[in-house]
Parts: sequence; structure tokens; C-alpha cells
Amino acid sequence: MRVHLIDGTYELFRQHFGYAKRQKRPTPYDATVGVLSSTLQLLQDGATHVAVASDHVIESFRNDLWPGYKTSAGMDPVLLAQLPIMEDALDAMGVTVWAMVEYEADDAMAAAAQVAGGDERVTQVVIVTPDKDLGQCVRGTRIVQYDRRNDTWIDEAGVLAKFGVAPASVPHWLALVGDSADGYPGIPGWGAKTAAAVLARYGTVDSIPDDVAEWDVPGIRSPAKLAAALRDAHQMARLFVRLATVVTDIDVGVVDDWEWHGATERFEEVAERIGAPNLSKRAAGISLS
Repeated sequence: MRVHLIDGTYELFRQHFGYAKRQKRPTPYDATVGVLSSTLQLLQDGATHVAVASDHVIESFRNDLWPGYKTSAGMDPVLLAQLPIMEDALDAMGVTVWAMVEYEADDAMAAAAQVAGGDERVTQVVIVTPDKDLGQCVRGTRIVQYDRRNDTWIDEAGVLAKFGVAPASVPHWLALVGDSADGYPGIPGWGAKTAAAVLARYGTVDSIPDDVAEWDVPGIRSPAKLAAALRDAHQMARLFVRLATVVTDIDVGVVDDWEWHGATERFEEVAERIGAPNLSKRAAGISLS
């Protein structure tokens, strides 16, 4: 069996700036309709075990660790208001939903990927998001990422090609380089190629020698300045690693919990309320055999 773990927050954004923008007569529910439609398409294409993780609130425990971490400030109110609507509609459609409050959608997907990856019945775990944070969860060709917008797949070789480091080093790469989407700046002077070269040798931030004389990384520029910058900001770098590291000890159930058994009885009313009664008919028409 194949397991699909969907980043609901990203999908809502994608549909808000895609499907919703194409509607001649826009409604407050267009992005939600887009997410439901795209999820039904996965099911029509044969997906059987599907779960959607969403940021019920954008803020998480990481905001307590770093004041500049991403928040809901500045988000389009129409988009923000649809998060609970999307979650409820997916639930009515019979899809497992993890609406995260203390943790993030990324954490739920990471936890589920770990659960599914340990289930011998699962042939592949597909994390449906282009989010670079989830690159750390990729394992060989068994746990992969899928970017639906660009129709691209990222396995472990793809992570290495993208970042220059193995999946386990992705949080450390992000800590050094920074992540503007999540709101932390990285370490001054450390760029993507430099971070990749150093981490390819040492693996983690804590394993990088303080003394540049001990470095064994040929071909990088100004290694003394880089070493000094990391020494001066080492505690901050460790904090950024924590921000970038997904949490996997979250209760997301087991793989059998995520099997789709068809829409619930209330989905017809929900689909009607959001102005997309055809979705109920589509759901009813999907074979569960």
C-alpha cells in the first residue's frame, strides 16, 4: 500500500493563489473547494490511505523559542478564515485530518511518515509538499516528497542534489543558511554552497570544529571568517537547528486509521454549503474496491 500525507496549509495557499484566482465569480470558499477537489483527484487516481495536516493556527511552540518566527500577521483574512472550514470539509469527506495547534503541520506529517515508514505493509510514503523542511524525512525511495504544482518527485538522491547534503543534515543546512519563509536568518556569511560543503564533511552544526585549523573542507572561501562567525553565534545556530527539526513524537495514530472509506453522511450538506455540490457526487462515484 501507498500512504499519502498532504500538507493542507500549503495546499490551501496553492489553491488560493491558483484555483481561486481563476474563478469568474469568486466566493469565500474557493480555496477550500480547490483543496477538496485535488484531494478527491488523488483518491480517484487510486490513493487509499490519505491524511491531511494543517496549521489550525499558524503560530506554534517555535514562536516561543524565536520571536521572529512566522506568524499569521499579514495573511489574507479570506485565506486565514478558510483553515477551519477546509479542515471540517475534509473531515466530512472522510479524510483523516490533523489540525495542529501547539505543533505544525510539518511535525504531524513527519510523525506520520515515521509511523508509515515502519509499517512493513507500506510500499511507499508520499509526503505531498514542496516544503524544504520535510526533506529531512526522506529515506531512499521509500519515503519521498511530491510537489503537485510542478509534478516533481524528490527521493534521497533528489535531496542530495537539491541541498548538497543528506536528509539528516537538512535542519543543520537550514540553520546555517536561514529560512526567510519561517523567519530566521541563519549565520552571517554562510551561504548555501558553503554550508553544503562543510556539512557534507561534518554532518551537523555541533560536529563542525571550532578551530578552523582542524577543518578538512578544501575549496571554500574565507574559512577563518566562517569559523569565527559560527563560534560567535553557536548557540543561535543550535536554536535554528531546533526550529528546523521536525517533531516526530506526536500521536497521529496508525496507518489503518488513515484509510479512506468514503465520504460521511454530512458531506453532501457541507459541499452544498460551500457552493460545490458536485464534490459530493464525485466522492460518491469513487470506487473503494
